[in-house]
Amino acid sequence: MSAPSPALPPVRTAVIGLGWAARSIWLPRLLRSPAFTVTAAVDPDERGRAAVAGSQEADAAGLSVLAAVADLDPAEVDLAVVAVPNHLHCAVACELLTKGIPVFLEKPVCLTSEEAERLAAAERAGGTVLLAGSAARHRADVRGLYRAAERLGEVRHVELAWVRARGVPDRGGWFTQRSLAGGGALVDLGWHLLDIAVPLLGTAAFRHAIGTVSADFITQASSRAAWRDDDNDAEGSGEGDGDAAGGGGTDVEDTARGFLVTDDGRSVVLHASWASHEAVDTTRVTVEGSAGSATLCCTFGFSPNRLRESTLTRTADGSTRRLAVPTERVGAEYDRQLALLPSLLHDPAARGRAIDEARRTIGAIERVYTSARTVQKVRESAPV
Repeated sequence: MSAPSPALPPVRTAVIGLGWAARSIWLPRLLRSPAFTVTAAVDPDERGRAAVAGSQEADAAGLSVLAAVADLDPAEVDLAVVAVPNHLHCAVACELLTKGIPVFLEKPVCLTSEEAERLAAAERAGGTVLLAGSAARHRADVRGLYRAAERLGEVRHVELAWVRARGVPDRGGWFTQRSLAGGGALVDLGWHLLDIAVPLLGTAAFRHAIGTVSADFITQASSRAAWRDDDNDAEGSGEGDGDAAGGGGTDVEDTARGFLVTDDGRSVVLHASWASHEAVDTTRVTVEGSAGSATLCCTFGFSPNRLRESTLTRTADGSTRRLAVPTERVGAEYDRQLALLPSLLHDPAARGRAIDEARRTIGAIERVYTSARTVQKVRESAPV
């Protein structure tokens, strides 16, 4: 990462939630970057605090390890990186925003439309800004897809799929309990997929959405995300959040499929799966336009069970050709996103943007779940 501009001193940063995401993604990057100074780490769980407090990196940085957000002094924090379990996202972010502390919030930004409005109110009340995790947009191959889409004419249709071979996170913990996670693969992987569609669809809202969900793999021990080592770290979360919470059964889907139509007539197919019959975790995005189509095939996230390389192709007039895609290390997109945060904190146009996108995303997710529940009720009431 490049050194911070003289006009932008290092961002004094607090990390909230010290589970898998904080320890594996955010803290190492923040501590390495000259653009940030990590001043505090917060977690109500003593194990999370102990894991960070005992590290050489934390000792070298001299950061304070705290038990509560209330212990943070707004005068000493320029940014809070929030990586807590899904059900705490809204409450923690609202507390910070209301105190006047800018927030970078991991996905999912919210679990309901009502939570989106609470976040909007807190952002206004604190006179500060909410920034949202959108790392996938910063992948080199996704950027290549966006460039290719510029030559496709009018975008008519987008297909978004992230299908893991085996990758149920924290099976039996908070991540697979609807009351704590808000949903399953649709909330987790589906949020990432809908997020990368934003530059392709612009501000268009989803007028219609139907979908189905299923849970054929979630109780199978062989379907767990072994690469996350959840058996030894109950604090995990997909690609994002962190603290331990709860433990028990599973009542969410491992697979969701949806069909959505925007208010300007474009269509989106969505497929998110934590586990499947496939051999390799695969992400596929296809953009169809009036002048051709483009398809990216890669693997999002940190799973080692991934495609060997990303491929990007463009098809027009019956001819398909492969486009160049830079090779990059796994996780480089998170470095790029962090590099942009200091300037976003000073950009007046950033205020309200994350909320607007979250409204559209959670609205679409809610509609898919509503459709799936309706289908299930019809199925259960049908005569045998």
